[in-house]
Amino acid sequence: MLSKSAAQQVLENDILRFWQERMVDNQRGGFYGRIDGQNTLHPDAEKGAVLNARILWTFSAAYRVLGKPEYLAMATRAKEYILAHFLDSEHGGCYWSLHADGSPLDTKKQTYAIGFMIYGFSEYARATGDEEAKAVAIRLFHDIEDHAFVSQKVLTGTPKNVESQKPIEGYVEALTREWQPIADMRLSDKDENAAFTMNTHLHILEPYTNLYRIWPDESLRQCIVRLISIFTDRLYNPENQHVDCFFDDKWNGRRDIASYGHDIEAAWLLNEASIVESRKSKVESTVSEITARIAEASLEGLQPDGSMEHEDKDASRQWWVECEAVVGFVDQWQLTGDETWFKRAQRTWDYLTTHLIDREHGEFYWAILPDGSIDRENDKAGFWKCPYHNSRMCMELMERL
Repeated sequence: MLSKSAAQQVLENDILRFWQERMVDNQRGGFYGRIDGQNTLHPDAEKGAVLNARILWTFSAAYRVLGKPEYLAMATRAKEYILAHFLDSEHGGCYWSLHADGSPLDTKKQTYAIGFMIYGFSEYARATGDEEAKAVAIRLFHDIEDHAFVSQKVLTGTPKNVESQKPIEGYVEALTREWQPIADMRLSDKDENAAFTMNTHLHILEPYTNLYRIWPDESLRQCIVRLISIFTDRLYNPENQHVDCFFDDKWNGRRDIASYGHDIEAAWLLNEASIVESRKSKVESTVSEITARIAEASLEGLQPDGSMEHEDKDASRQWWVECEAVVGFVDQWQLTGDETWFKRAQRTWDYLTTHLIDREHGEFYWAILPDGSIDRENDKAGFWKCPYHNSRMCMELMERL
């Protein structure tokens, strides 16, 4: 059954314990970079910025919610390792990846990764009151605004009657270590080489919202408002109600991909941002109308057994999609009072706790494949398999139910 106590049990027994017992690198510091789908540790694997930032966020949040010192110890370990190895003291921002020994590997500045560093450091400060972590989060916020945010006016019309349109504004995907243009901006080899993406904008909005909780600065609030507008004006597709994925630097190039997990995740994170930014208990009406449509559109991927397909072109049931569906459905239930949403959340919770949790070795499998088999080709823990979507789901449920 979907409940606060059930969520806490999954969080502590099936997620956090795995990372405490299997992923701490006592030889080289920090955390290992990979355990594969066969549960084999790869001690020499590269260490990713996103993985380490998400470990920092997860254990900081777990300490804030549960107050257990062992979670603070893990969060502090992540904080200190990131400060010593990932942050670029010369140019700002953070490296994309490190060698297993902690030396820089890929030094590009991926905006998505810097966003997750803000998320992790702001959560550590939120949980502990630590001023150093708060200062780092604020500094990284300024790095993004100074280097990754772009705004340019577009002029249309004849020379005699030129009209200035709303400026084209957005956050570029990636830059070099020195914040110069870079040819390959892709977040991963599964993504398009696009200047603007929905995924990166979503994961700038998310950390900015968390930072605003501990640093209610007006310039930050205005950035959150701008990001919400980018979603409602650019990323939301009113023709099919989904959020679109990849764009060039003029916001052209929408793709006909329905990413159901991103739909439902965007819906509840936009609602959260609207509430936090406005300091009100309710979502701003225009935002709630759009997020309700996005949440409804995500249901195209929902299956009778409660699982949600990854995309309209990928029927796998990936761990993160199921987790975001549970939170997003609960969010819609709380906003609307419609019990149908809670019943959907219950079915998806039942599916993922039955099929996606590795009860023997811990953590979640990457996915259940369309034929019903377990995906063992993709990692159990790694560059993109982090204690974030699933731990956040559990803690959202613990705080909401």
